[in-house]
Amino acid sequence: MESFIDNVHVGGRRGNSLINRKMIFRILGILLLIECFMFLVCAGVSLLYKESDYIYFIYTTLIAAVVACCMLLIGRKADNKLTRRDGYCIVAFTWVLFTCFGMLPFYISGEIPSVSDAFFETMSGFTTTGATILDDIESLPHGMLFWRNLTQWIGGLGIVFFTIAVLPIFGVGNQVLFSAEATGVNHNKIHPKIGTMARLIWSVYLMLTISETILLMVGGMSLFDALCHSFSTTATGGYSTKQASIAYWNSPYIEYVVSVFMILSGANFTLYFMCLKGKFDHIWKNTEFKWYLGSLGVLTLIITLSLIVHNSYGVELAFRRALFQVSTIHTTCGFATDDYNLWAPFTWLLLVYAMVSGGSTGSTSSGLKTLRVLIVVRNVKNEFSRLIHPRAVLPVKVNQQSLSQNTISTVTTFVVFYIMCIFMGWLTLMFLGLSIVDALGISVSSMGNIGPGLQSFGPAYSWYALPEGGKWVASFLMLIGRLELFGILLMFAPSFWKSR
Repeated sequence: MESFIDNVHVGGRRGNSLINRKMIFRILGILLLIECFMFLVCAGVSLLYKESDYIYFIYTTLIAAVVACCMLLIGRKADNKLTRRDGYCIVAFTWVLFTCFGMLPFYISGEIPSVSDAFFETMSGFTTTGATILDDIESLPHGMLFWRNLTQWIGGLGIVFFTIAVLPIFGVGNQVLFSAEATGVNHNKIHPKIGTMARLIWSVYLMLTISETILLMVGGMSLFDALCHSFSTTATGGYSTKQASIAYWNSPYIEYVVSVFMILSGANFTLYFMCLKGKFDHIWKNTEFKWYLGSLGVLTLIITLSLIVHNSYGVELAFRRALFQVSTIHTTCGFATDDYNLWAPFTWLLLVYAMVSGGSTGSTSSGLKTLRVLIVVRNVKNEFSRLIHPRAVLPVKVNQQSLSQNTISTVTTFVVFYIMCIFMGWLTLMFLGLSIVDALGISVSSMGNIGPGLQSFGPAYSWYALPEGGKWVASFLMLIGRLELFGILLMFAPSFWKSR
């Protein structure tokens, strides 16, 4: 995560606390009012389709608005300074707060009558995981379906990042909040002002969404289905309006369109902005982008050959199914057109690698990120070279620039800690009664915000059968995976909350 210089404000209304509590309440109140607006949009969708579930969005809006006003009252006369501690608090509390209120339409309406199930479904939406506990998605009214997919679209680039783009309310705190929520190893600044950069990136995001919506409608989808699937694709989320996901349409055209946009959404969005400015060379000079495409290509080729040999698929069908499943897993999207549990077992390991690797930095994908994998691989290669040439200076280069030892150390630490979190989640899920393969699939999928797991929780099944405790564990893994571990886990350290 990019480092920013923070000037800690001493005195004033903060008192002797390290945390600017009033400012945190004020910002959370504003963000909650933005979620109220989203609820009203979904109520409008329900009214458009003449369905009665609009009333549950109205109820939720009233509840959230009351809480938001209370927060704004608490945050009156707040000190306008924000530090990184404040930023981490705001980002973490925002994602939990949005999930807690976002689950209310499902719960109050009775569409998802369990608190744990409603929380899981909403957390899966906002973190763009896409795992679902629903076994009859088509039975949901249009407003509820739209809300599921809208949570993914908002969560794709980040809830706070979205707010920075649409409302200049945070002022000097923009940089701190961006630092706390943004994912990836580094963030190429395409504009010196964070707010302006956020709007530019969201413009690219919106262009991708509109373009895919049009192409899906050309392929036979209704406007509603096309828009919802575009929300999920560009966010690499994976929620569908159909239980069978993309396979429902049985359309090669739709599968190819979605595959292409999943791949596009898994790449660094700043590259597209550079292309709009005519700087196309940035794409082909970008080391991470070439590694990302290479990984997608190699995995697709291997699995295509496997499907032809072991599953007797035709060449075109094998390629299309391999491309779609590799794209959806590698970009952590989570759609499905085939059950990869029926493929040769060695392909599962390739897909697990794709799950862990994830997409590019600066994209809507989760996972370790391709750049981190690239840095670790090159560093390992250098270590072998040092055994032969102990005195050689062997820098790790990315985009023709040598990385500092501090950056390499930070990346290595993150990778090790990420794998440790997967292992701890795996162990906890097995303790709750899951098989070794099921638990591994859920842990990797939740941490990587992917959606489908392995075997009983693969692409052909929902996660309804997951024990209640397992749903809370998976929800926690989704959150720390989406916010890249440290931003959430840091707040469990007692020293984070200590006064001066």
